[in-house]
Amino acid sequence: MDAAEDRRLLVQEDGDHQPLLLPSLDAGLYTGDGSVDIKGRPATRRTTGNWRACFFILGNECCERLAYYGIAKNLVTYLKVKLHQGNLEAARNVTTWTGTCYLTPLIGAILADSYWGKYWTIAVFSSVYFIGLAVLTLSASVPALQPPSCLGSVCPEASLLQNGAFFLGLYMVALGTGGIKPCVSSFGADQFDDSDPTERVKQGSFFNWFYFCINTGAFVSGTVIVWIQDNSGWGIGFAIPTVCMALAIASFFSASNIYRFQKPGGSPLTRVCQVVVAAFCKWHVEVPHDASLLYEVDGQNSAIEGSRKLEHTSELEFLDKAAIISAADAKSDLFANPWRVCTVTQVEELKILVRMFPVWATTIIFSAVYAQNSIFIEQGMVLDKRVGSFNIPPASLSTFDVISVMIWIPFYDRVLIPIARKFTGREKGFSDLQRIGIGLVLSIVAVACAALVELKRLEIARSEDLIHENVAVPMSILWQIPQYFFAGAAEVFTAIGQLEFFYDQAPDAMRSLCAAFALITVSAGSYLSSILLTLVSYLTTQGGDPGWIPDNLNEGHLDRFFWLIAGISFVNFLVYIGCAMRYKYKNV
Repeated sequence: MDAAEDRRLLVQEDGDHQPLLLPSLDAGLYTGDGSVDIKGRPATRRTTGNWRACFFILGNECCERLAYYGIAKNLVTYLKVKLHQGNLEAARNVTTWTGTCYLTPLIGAILADSYWGKYWTIAVFSSVYFIGLAVLTLSASVPALQPPSCLGSVCPEASLLQNGAFFLGLYMVALGTGGIKPCVSSFGADQFDDSDPTERVKQGSFFNWFYFCINTGAFVSGTVIVWIQDNSGWGIGFAIPTVCMALAIASFFSASNIYRFQKPGGSPLTRVCQVVVAAFCKWHVEVPHDASLLYEVDGQNSAIEGSRKLEHTSELEFLDKAAIISAADAKSDLFANPWRVCTVTQVEELKILVRMFPVWATTIIFSAVYAQNSIFIEQGMVLDKRVGSFNIPPASLSTFDVISVMIWIPFYDRVLIPIARKFTGREKGFSDLQRIGIGLVLSIVAVACAALVELKRLEIARSEDLIHENVAVPMSILWQIPQYFFAGAAEVFTAIGQLEFFYDQAPDAMRSLCAAFALITVSAGSYLSSILLTLVSYLTTQGGDPGWIPDNLNEGHLDRFFWLIAGISFVNFLVYIGCAMRYKYKNV
């Protein structure tokens, strides 16, 4: 039975539970990716999904990111000023919380792909998110939940209740944002039928504008919300993100009737374990040369709920043993045991994850480069911050990164893709792997720009005899703009390309999980950056030397650290090229 016939036979639950045969309809009426509407009926192209649904999802993402960055951007200041924490304790708490925000996506992804589906996962964790923000707002507004103000240099410590209330809200936010983060992007992409060439192009454009909304929220938070928190009070400064999250939830639910839904396919981790166990149980069995002898269910759809069949590939042949039907399996009920016999599609799911792993690993270095933002800020602190009559805070210069992203996304989507399409013949202009590779090159350029700025800065410090003075050198901070500009451009190519790659190449029933893996690279990159900084500090301070990154950067060699990062990134890029050239795209 073909796809059109499948769609014509629609079973509806009536009093007699009888299937109703609908009139013959055009095959183009329904989506071809197995999506359904909110009532579980096959999704129609005309009334569900597409941009009409994505506008609400993009609005949700913009408001949610504004809420997140409204807390994250100035969190270290709140911990120091209001909870009276020291520099080290505050920095450690911010780092731990940020890392948690990028690890909790695994929880949301597993629940979405296994049991709840993306829609209800977003609904549940959005509620947790909102409650956490409300608790933070109360913590910053109710005097009893804050320690007394400092008297001179004496700052009373926060009590157990005061710390408990604040960190309860803060980690509810971490759980909430992590729970919805891998689901929103993939749920938005689900609104486009990737079996339709026209909608597939729109799907690629969706990821660009999704990232644009992220940066719009970050830009507003880094300017307006931070200013309000510093000048009008933390109560209203936290209340605004809370209201924004309420708007995000309202935006999301308001379009429920026009969304397309993919059914959850059961635990992806269980399916992976079943393939490994079944393959090892038959380690001595020879894989047949004819792939048609491997086990697969009949029909268009796979045995996995909401998932299309995957074509057999010849790579990782050992795993194919899991789909062999042995004589013992055929004679007993072991044939129905997925821990003994798996379908070809189930085996191919694991193969896809294994093939994606090298690409995933090479993007960790990109995240480590992006984590150098704090080092960029420290570099800005020893540059001349005066521009006319204004003093530019070094941290505010990072808004050029966001501005760069907001400029590059429309340029990429409206100008670069049509030009590239003429040369490559690809619907999206570049393949996902090409796009990621271009971003990796741009990230190397960004770090190289920072190294060149530092070389010039140290040259001026020597000529002005400021080597042993912990002061800014007479070189404008605006020289940092190119490194931020290229960092933003690298994001547009690699970060968005990574989102798109992990969605496109993920098995149908593992898309949230693969989106979570993409987010974990941010956490892994941050940890890798911390390890590099620790090693550089230890190795370069031997024998009493000040090291590359001392407290007085005029005595150090921050340029060498930047060149080290650039060198590691270049080697990583070469490895990435090898992985990308060998990668085989999935076939549905």
